[in-house]
Amino acid sequence: MKRHHWWRDAVIYQVYVRSFLDSTGDGVGDLAGVRTGLPYLKKLGVDGVWLSPFYPSPQHDHGYDVANYRDVDPLFGDLAEFDLLMADARRLGLKILLDIVPNHCSSEHPWFRAALAAAAGSEERARFHFAEGRGPDGAEPPNNWHAMFGGPAWTRTGDGQWYLHMFTPEQPDWNWRHPEIPAEFEEVLRFWLDRGVDGFRIDVAAGLFKHPELPDSDDPEADARTRDSVNPLAWNQPEVHEVWRRWRAVCEEYTARDGRERLLVGEVSVPTAREHAAYVRPDELHQAFFFDLLGAPWDADAFRKVISEAMRDIAGTGSTLTWVLNNHDQVRTVTRYGEPAPGGSGLGAARARAAALLMLALPGAAYIYQGEELGLPEVVDLPDDVLTDPVFHRTGSRARVRDGCRVPLPWSGQASPFGFTTGVEGVRTWLPQPDYFAEYATERALADTRSFWHLYRDGLQLRASLPQLGDGDGTLRWLDTEPGVLAFTRGDGLVCAVNFSTAPTTAPVPGTPLLASGPCPAGELPGSTAAWWLADL
Repeated sequence: MKRHHWWRDAVIYQVYVRSFLDSTGDGVGDLAGVRTGLPYLKKLGVDGVWLSPFYPSPQHDHGYDVANYRDVDPLFGDLAEFDLLMADARRLGLKILLDIVPNHCSSEHPWFRAALAAAAGSEERARFHFAEGRGPDGAEPPNNWHAMFGGPAWTRTGDGQWYLHMFTPEQPDWNWRHPEIPAEFEEVLRFWLDRGVDGFRIDVAAGLFKHPELPDSDDPEADARTRDSVNPLAWNQPEVHEVWRRWRAVCEEYTARDGRERLLVGEVSVPTAREHAAYVRPDELHQAFFFDLLGAPWDADAFRKVISEAMRDIAGTGSTLTWVLNNHDQVRTVTRYGEPAPGGSGLGAARARAAALLMLALPGAAYIYQGEELGLPEVVDLPDDVLTDPVFHRTGSRARVRDGCRVPLPWSGQASPFGFTTGVEGVRTWLPQPDYFAEYATERALADTRSFWHLYRDGLQLRASLPQLGDGDGTLRWLDTEPGVLAFTRGDGLVCAVNFSTAPTTAPVPGTPLLASGPCPAGELPGSTAAWWLADL
């Protein structure tokens, strides 16, 4: 009998802890807030939760600058609160994944502070990338690399050496060729596995190793935050695969003890699906986010090309696919697909609803970013003086600022803080919520059977109950359709179709759909609508 691996078709909900639910009244979400919200996530129907970093941190990049990998920042609670969260999640049958950040740490990490205090050439500095500068008196950076959040990738220290940081100066990159670094991170994994976690989402999973000679880049101006233009000298180096083999072995060791599978899912940004597939070989990562669906324009041919390449180059190796439409670094789906209208209507909302059904019908796993189930739009009118994203402060540009997708969730009521925080008079959420968030509050969504929330919940229930969906037999077969329509079958007679145009067309199969993203009369597929059918084919 074929063994079912829970992670192959799991649906994981990404919790951005700062913005999920605040239990203390300081305007910042915390672990106790996550714990309070677990029954809501269980009701939605997800299989597990991925928590953004909550470790001790000066919060220069909202926790992705880690000062201590084995504790909880007081801003979010403490280890006792984390243990309570784990116990509640286990009782509800929800998996818990932690976000681990192995490419870089905080400039306040004890090892980096020790490196700054030590001399050039010391063992303390060897844990990072310190180098002499170029030019007269070493006043120029060691190479021409640019940081992903703007500016040079090097900062000079008081004694004249430079250190490498591919994100911000507050996030120095680890030197993974130093033997203490892999050993340290294996101990970090064990610390949290011993506390019961079900796995890890790995930040910058294709990074870690840099070219050992740190040569100049041929394209120093490349936008390293886009998948197709990352610096190949600092990304996707071959040695990184041995790290994932070792981490997989650690997870397998724990599974052998109790039969409970632990998951490794990587943020892998590489140019092709074929390169992506190398990270999810049987002895490496279980999953790696496939971002191409997120980046595809709203076009039937573009979606078909992305899905076909993934099925051929990744699923074709026997690996599972891991689909995403949004995360904490991206413009929210509703806004990305078109200008949202009041009350969750408009073309962007219709397309986002259709995309959700499409994603949940594809073979493999799916990740849902918090607020997507409410149809939240991007908050585009945040004033400059409240922006916190280091991208803005490093570049002065709002073009890629991520604050708009991180505004705290609305839960109830007609005015901010919309139930996000306790009733402390005058408390403000860490990012301001717009007045129109009242239209998207969870309380309102639960009461409206036509809401995004009910579409996601119904889709997740069907996905769990129909053997054709989820991992199923891992296959997908395209159907011939009218131009602008994408349709495929899963397993025995489950059909998913999406009309990418705005004009209605004939449904690819007869009958009333099991589920549709909008009103869908029998025999018709309206514009910007997706639907599922059971049919004899």
